Amino acid sequence: MRRPRIRATAPAVGPRTPGARTPAALAVPALLAVAFLLMPLLGILARTEWSQIGTHLASPDVTQALSLSLLVSCWALGLSLLLGVPLAWLLARVRFPGKALVRSLVLLPMVLPPTVGGVALLLGFGRRGLLGPWLENTFGIVLPFHTSGAVVAATFVAMPFLVISLEGTLAGLRPRYEETAASLGASPLRVFCTVTLPMVAPGLAAGAALTWARALGEFGATITFAGNLPGTTQTLPLQVYLLLQDSPEAATSVSLLLLGIAMAVLICLRGRWTGAAAGRAGRAAPAADDTGPAAPPPAPVTVQPAAPVPHQERWPLRAEVTGFNQLTLDAEPGTTLAVVGPNGAGKTTLLRALLGLTPRSRAVLRLGDTDVTPLPPHRRGVAWVPQDGALFPHLTALANTAYGLRAHGTARAEARRTAQQWLDRLGVGHLAHRRPAQLSGGQAQRVALARALAARPRLLLLDEPLAALDQTTRAHVRHTLRGHLADFGGVCLIVTHDPVEAVSLADRVLVLDGGHLLQDAPPAEVTRHPRSPWVARMLGRNAWPGTATDDGLALDGGGRLVVADLLPDGARALAVIAPEAVSVHLDKPAGSPRNVWPGTVREITSAGSRLRVLVTSPGAPDLVAEITPSAALELGLADGVPVWTSVKATEVSLVTL
Repeated sequence: MRRPRIRATAPAVGPRTPGARTPAALAVPALLAVAFLLMPLLGILARTEWSQIGTHLASPDVTQALSLSLLVSCWALGLSLLLGVPLAWLLARVRFPGKALVRSLVLLPMVLPPTVGGVALLLGFGRRGLLGPWLENTFGIVLPFHTSGAVVAATFVAMPFLVISLEGTLAGLRPRYEETAASLGASPLRVFCTVTLPMVAPGLAAGAALTWARALGEFGATITFAGNLPGTTQTLPLQVYLLLQDSPEAATSVSLLLLGIAMAVLICLRGRWTGAAAGRAGRAAPAADDTGPAAPPPAPVTVQPAAPVPHQERWPLRAEVTGFNQLTLDAEPGTTLAVVGPNGAGKTTLLRALLGLTPRSRAVLRLGDTDVTPLPPHRRGVAWVPQDGALFPHLTALANTAYGLRAHGTARAEARRTAQQWLDRLGVGHLAHRRPAQLSGGQAQRVALARALAARPRLLLLDEPLAALDQTTRAHVRHTLRGHLADFGGVCLIVTHDPVEAVSLADRVLVLDGGHLLQDAPPAEVTRHPRSPWVARMLGRNAWPGTATDDGLALDGGGRLVVADLLPDGARALAVIAPEAVSVHLDKPAGSPRNVWPGTVREITSAGSRLRVLVTSPGAPDLVAEITPSAALELGLADGVPVWTSVKATEVSLVTL
């Protein structure tokens, strides 16, 4: 019998699920609401004298009012952009006392009756208002009964649409883009103009369109505050009000014009003011290692060797980190430090503290002879590559790479030439004119790496820089990165979960846990004597913490471990057991093993040419054994098979904690 195929559809955009019925109790009121909103529009369409519409709209009074409305709405839009964009950024990006009150003040004109708004404007900016006399006596400005008064009234009621729309878009934009730009040397104003505004452009355009349309249709606040003077403050909505008394047919035609403008604005926006724009900005950055459908298959990776670096300054690192992280860093120029530890250990927090971007930790940082602690992030000379690369989606790979050089004042042509060289070195030069959305995750990560290296920072921070690369590309890029770091005049910190990266790239390994430094040693020392269970497991070893006893170790997870080299009673230690030192048996072994436990096979995974077998036991913590495929076949191992495991006392290494 053929099995029926079931096609899943997304409820939000797909057709109604077959068999599901819309409740009449919801459908009927919804249809009535649509009819209620549609009826006034149908009334205008039905009552419009289509043969006379041209005559009505071409009358001198209407054209004069239309010209004034366009003038007022455009000035109101400009004033809203000048004041509203910084206000939206402040509400979205800065924490300050009274923020909820400020947001309420922004929303107030949207819920306030327009005539009440006009009265408030009159009492605030009128000739007898709070600020009006000062404006008149100092600058000779009188707002009521003047075109400028109509602009102020339109701005008062329309600017909230821009602020609220843009604030939502800014809130959806990850700050990591702006932080990365700052780490490349861009000042806050440059970041705002070259990164923030281009990335929120759809939301800004939507808010601007709504603001302009609202200003064009403003009536109540304008007539109350600025009056109704033909050619001065009599905008098109006020003209409709007068025509309704003398010529209802002309009023209908002008109303149809305003209705058409409003509908055109809404149709063009297509819902962008609801936050869709912010979503598009976020999706522009690559999130996977798949090349988008518009991009052809990636070219083979050809990574060029590092070019000789001319004489440059040397920047030793001295840092005292307090707060969540508690450690001291001291490294000479050319040193690469690998930072490892479990999730939540404080690795990324450490990098952000060195950047001056987090209140959780504070770093007293000295690079060379310069104390950069009081300096803002863009003046520290600390470049950062976050986990996702944070490439600017509105710039090409070449422009992204040249961004830090341009921020430091390098001429455009020179910056682009240098950027192209760095892209070529990392094997992505042929992608220079693609945008991030057209790059795979691995390609984007190499571009982000080129961007940081091109900026020639004093301190380089890499947060899992090779995580998005496939194994072959990772080996190539790792080799090239090692060559560049050898010539780097500063210090490089690399956060990684890859032991190969830690061993091959780093001169020292910093092991963090809970913000504290557990170990700071060369990779070989950390490999031989890991002081963290997490690091030992990362290196593929079994690691059991416990307390020393007279015959071995009392394990924290239960059970006892017999060891050859005893420690003083009560000493805390970490027992490290290599997986290849664990023997697996179907029956309880006899003879030399001192540590024997019954258990059950829970998982078998491949590790190169060998198999790793996870065994759980009631008498000991989980244990990983490494055996050959032929041995696994001979033993008949599979999930759920009962086995015995054994470890010789001489195969247990103890590391004092």
